[in-house]
Amino acid sequence: MSENPVIPMDKKTWNRWSFYINVVIFIIVAVIIYLLILDAFNAGTVFAQNDATLLTNAWIAVVRDVAFLAVGLVILFVQMFNYYRQLSRRSW
Repeated sequence: MSENPVIPMDKKTWNRWSFYINVVIFIIVAVIIYLLILDAFNAGTVFAQNDATLLTNAWIAVVRDVAFLAVGLVILFVQMFNYYRQLSRRSW
């Protein structure tokens, strides 16, 4: 019996796919952290130049990166708590 009603697959296949998805999400989070560092540095240099329009665009880029980072981390934490729930069910 499959736990996923949308795509019927066995547990071993689902665990393998889930692992690959988590690896991709970790890579995406690493790239977003790198972009966040670059955009924050850019916002700091624009702030030093006192250009209001460029500063607004630079901070919008920082907020965009933070939003993507938050979504990526939420997905990772949900996966982590699902795995913890599965492991705690097995131990009973």
